[in-house]
Amino acid sequence: MSRPIPVLGMILKGYPRISETFISNEILLLEEQGISLHILSMRRPREDFFHTSVGRIKARVDYLPETFLTSLPFLMPQNLLLAAKKPRCYAAALRTAFRRFLRTRKSATFKHLFQAGYLVNKLLPGSNITHFHAHFAHSPTSVAFFASLLSGIPFSFTAHAKDIYTTDPAQLREKIAHAAFVVTCTEYNRRHLARLSGAAAPAVFRIYHGIDVGLFSSRHNGALPLPPYRILTVSRMTAKKGLPTVFKALGILRDRGIRFHHTLIGDGDERDSLQKQVRDLGLEPLTRWMGTQPHEEVIRQYQQADLFVLGCEIAANGDRDGIPNVCVESMAMGVPVVATRISAIPELIENGKTGLLVAPGNPEALAEAMIKALTDTDLRQEMIAAARDRVSRDFNNRSLIGDLAGLYTRALQENGAKPI
Repeated sequence: MSRPIPVLGMILKGYPRISETFISNEILLLEEQGISLHILSMRRPREDFFHTSVGRIKARVDYLPETFLTSLPFLMPQNLLLAAKKPRCYAAALRTAFRRFLRTRKSATFKHLFQAGYLVNKLLPGSNITHFHAHFAHSPTSVAFFASLLSGIPFSFTAHAKDIYTTDPAQLREKIAHAAFVVTCTEYNRRHLARLSGAAAPAVFRIYHGIDVGLFSSRHNGALPLPPYRILTVSRMTAKKGLPTVFKALGILRDRGIRFHHTLIGDGDERDSLQKQVRDLGLEPLTRWMGTQPHEEVIRQYQQADLFVLGCEIAANGDRDGIPNVCVESMAMGVPVVATRISAIPELIENGKTGLLVAPGNPEALAEAMIKALTDTDLRQEMIAAARDRVSRDFNNRSLIGDLAGLYTRALQENGAKPI
């Protein structure tokens, strides 16, 4: 009799999410590598559309009860049943939850415990899940951590950006210590996590997200564009993206008599304050706000753009970007990138070679770099060619997925032979 195929339980904050295309692309590529997945999402989708790649994913999707108090009628019966089945195991997990709560005083700790209990008692039986993997080191990994304690199934997680730098270090260190392994998307992050966790921690692997280089194919040949220049930004409207610096730089371009049109794709909590800034700078006639858009429209905007600009910085709460995928996409499309020298962005962009980098929070320097990228023909041609080569060599997701699939395959094979 053949052994059931082991399944990877992928725990996500929400699925599908328009801002997390890299995760749906990863899942699709893993399925193409022959890995069976079961998606366990903490939230239902909040957008009314999603990228076409989501429709090609075959994995089963189950949603955990999302809220705490209103979901107690669903959460409590499953947790009580599990506690009755595994009293010692559940008591140990409950003690861990209390200890973590005393450390941070965040009631979400108990929600994550109860969501894990619901997962283990209701969704795990018959699923053939032999390994949990969570995307993002905060709440999804908390659920994976408790699910592992309650089931005995090992877990791992991928740490990205905000989830690393705004999470309580002691909480994060504990998760790393219990994980089978950790994946992160930049070398900058890998070194930080290795320092945080110490010598006894499990392996921390750096695997870039990458992009579909076939999807993001260029039509640009490096020829000098003509004014009015078409400048593009694709970004969530959050503090770490440095959009106020971008708009100040655009104001400098306008004041110097440089003709342009700027398009911003994205949305977020800072929309109102950014719109006020644009009005105060008198930039409304020169800017267009498109909100969140599907990939097909984003690609169309890349095709029309002469320059991509992003002003990333470290936010007051420590949040910061890793390597923004939009920068990788722009480079693949042959659109020169002007960005900031922050976090892991220099791992992608070599200043003067594959793009231009300036210090964060410096609109004058950002404006100068934008002018240079638009008007220096030789530099522009060299950067476009070098940027395409860089992306093709080091950020092709079909090449990178093999490393990730290897980690998961080993974990599934090792755990699949063990009774759960």
